[in-house]
Amino acid sequence: MKYISTRGNGQSLESAEAIIAGLAEDGGLFVPETIPQVNMDFITGLTAMTYQERAVAVLSQFLTDYTAEELQGCVSRAYGSNKFDSEAIAPLNIMGDDAVLELWHGPTSAFKDMALQLLPQLLSTALKKTGEKHEILILVATSGDTGKAALEGFKDVDQIKIMVFYPENGVSRIQRLQMTTQQGNNVAVVAVKGNFDDAQSGVKRIFGNKEFAAELDKQGVALSSANSINWGRLVPQIVYYFSSYAELLKAGKIKAGEEISFTVPTGNFGDILAGYYAKLMGLPVKKLICASNTNNVLTDFLKTGVYDRQREFFKTISPSMDILISSNLERLLYHITGDAKLVAQWMQQLAEKGRYDVGSEVLAKIQAVFGGDWADDAVTKETIGKVFKEKKYVLDTHTAVAWDGAKHYEATGAEEKMVVVSTASPYKFNESVLTALGETIGDEDEFQLLDKLQNISGMAIPAGLAALKTSEIKHKQVVEKQEMDAAVLAFAKQ
Repeated sequence: MKYISTRGNGQSLESAEAIIAGLAEDGGLFVPETIPQVNMDFITGLTAMTYQERAVAVLSQFLTDYTAEELQGCVSRAYGSNKFDSEAIAPLNIMGDDAVLELWHGPTSAFKDMALQLLPQLLSTALKKTGEKHEILILVATSGDTGKAALEGFKDVDQIKIMVFYPENGVSRIQRLQMTTQQGNNVAVVAVKGNFDDAQSGVKRIFGNKEFAAELDKQGVALSSANSINWGRLVPQIVYYFSSYAELLKAGKIKAGEEISFTVPTGNFGDILAGYYAKLMGLPVKKLICASNTNNVLTDFLKTGVYDRQREFFKTISPSMDILISSNLERLLYHITGDAKLVAQWMQQLAEKGRYDVGSEVLAKIQAVFGGDWADDAVTKETIGKVFKEKKYVLDTHTAVAWDGAKHYEATGAEEKMVVVSTASPYKFNESVLTALGETIGDEDEFQLLDKLQNISGMAIPAGLAALKTSEIKHKQVVEKQEMDAAVLAFAKQ
């Protein structure tokens, strides 16, 4: 299967080549030239499989240039060796009529582990397959979870370096500690003075700078990405949509062929887009509800067809969704329209004017699959408290946004089974969660708060978070957004 750019420059690569490149030469995102199709026999066959086996079955549909042995090796290294604290890897927690897909049982307690434990294996294998001799420098902009998950996945991987940029005051204290204490001989972590969009725009600018790429090439270094703009980051996420359907079948909650819906807390649009790919492949998905916080640029787009990033930016208690430029929306627009030239025009308008309008016809096609909802911090906290009171189940601040959106959708009379996609452990946002549970926060440090939440919830503190208490801070660099290029060049020379 070949991969082409959403902006139509004629570039056509194998999946291994696209994963190494990260971004297309014209600034577009790689998408599969055709969407593989599966039938109900394929889907029901997943019920008897482990998560690892399901991953190989789904990934082999897209990564056709990888051998079965290569894929099995990548998957085994990503999801084996007790890296996840659940044998199910992505367990579906069924609580009566409610179902929550828990994607945070990996080493960094966030859903990004589902892809970022696998991407380094896919990339490392791709380097061997293609005979690439350059050292690969991974650049990442993070609003919190991607950074740590990428650092953990890529640390000390041969022929690869990784550099992560995060907004200086735009992540939780736990998220900052996770990144700044990161070990590894090939890693760098840098705070950017600004918000996530400043960090992401800076990384995109670096990727688009041909003179900069030429300078790195002289040093035998090539850039790639671990953000969800990289196809190797997105394709692993398709697996857990199939896996959750298989789990519902196993539990007798649905019948084969029955449609279900998903509500997904969404910032960069990658997680929910993976659900759309699953639907295009043949998974019986009725609706994908995009749940946003106060930075509800996606909600507005899904209602009006106008994407407008020229709005006030809010810092919220669900910081991984504090995003105004949702990169993966570009892939959806390509698949909906099939018109790369039109997509390129919209992306140019976004860059130059801060907005674009897809029109009523395209909007109607999007609304046939996608719904949008949002919740502010007050509603998010209220939802955490209510669910704990009723279910004795603790939501993190992002999953609570999705739970609220799911209930709004169900209230419209929807009868299909709804799965709420849970993207982070509540321990990553313990201060906000404890406040939502009615606790008073005094001068306790982050680790006293972890203990406090454990006493209330009865959930074990994830090992990776508990270990932060004695971890040394190794990364202290802070730069202005216009200094990111120089920071990358300095790290590449090390």
